[in-house]
Amino acid sequence: MGNWELPRKGGKMESTEKIYYQTMTKRELEERLKVNDVILIPFGSTENHGDSQPMGEDVFIVTRMCEMIAEKTGCTVAEPMWYASHPFSHLGQRFTVPIPDDVTSALVRSIISGYWNAGFRKMILMSSHGQEYIIPSAMQEWAKRYQVPAMLFFMDVWKISGQSMMDKEHGGPFETPFRHGDEAENSVCLALFPEFVQMEHAVDTECWGFLPAGHIDKGGDIYGLPMAGQSQIGGGGVEFAVYPEGVLGKPSLAKAEKAFGAIEDYCDYVVKLHNDILEKFPAGKLPEAKYMTQRSKEEIEALLKGPDKEGGKHIWTVAWPS
Repeated sequence: MGNWELPRKGGKMESTEKIYYQTMTKRELEERLKVNDVILIPFGSTENHGDSQPMGEDVFIVTRMCEMIAEKTGCTVAEPMWYASHPFSHLGQRFTVPIPDDVTSALVRSIISGYWNAGFRKMILMSSHGQEYIIPSAMQEWAKRYQVPAMLFFMDVWKISGQSMMDKEHGGPFETPFRHGDEAENSVCLALFPEFVQMEHAVDTECWGFLPAGHIDKGGDIYGLPMAGQSQIGGGGVEFAVYPEGVLGKPSLAKAEKAFGAIEDYCDYVVKLHNDILEKFPAGKLPEAKYMTQRSKEEIEALLKGPDKEGGKHIWTVAWPS
């Protein structure tokens, strides 16, 4: 297990430490690409998380962990996407700002294209919001459209943390099962961005549905029940009617130390993935094109050179929009 400083003490989005792509100059990015061409891309949401937790919680969870990983590995972090697709059950929930699935997918594909064109062709996309039914689909659509060498990996934070986010009955550290904005998720908040959490205002709720327990999975879909949360409509009520408080469960039980294991498990895994990628394919190297595409050798070579090199092309000569 890596040595991770928890709880965290502030974020790095406007830091001069050259963690984020958007704070770096062209020259600095060109130098970074010579040694590390992996980029972490965090996806979050703007969503009601109750009276004690911030609306940008899903963003801060992934950005704070990306920052920790970048400090350890020297990779680059993209500024996050603050808005997201949401399931039907979220519509109408006050303070949540959903965007359509097709818009989310188009944004993901465009982001991938932009970073590929920049030279960051090894991307780790990550989300704690539950967009796992959109982001991998967008990645697949992008690959089908462009058919160029690339390494794209989607990390669903909660599935990777797994048992570390479960309740004690299932081998985890929490009193209650993991659900949206509850004890487990609020504990993660306290560990990663305690400055945004107001525990004195935490409001608990009782979780219930229209069907007996055992059919629909709980938060993060980590319990292995038959249906993921987004794989049903009508198994429970919509949130603005059933959970207007913005949370499902008991955020008042949250403690930072309860979440340390989940955060460490996730960060340890992403560091391993990062290191395995670069060990196999050092900066500037990708899997051989012949194993990933039937585009002509000449076209692939021009695209890999990029638009600012002699004989090079930008990726949108293949297709626009992404």
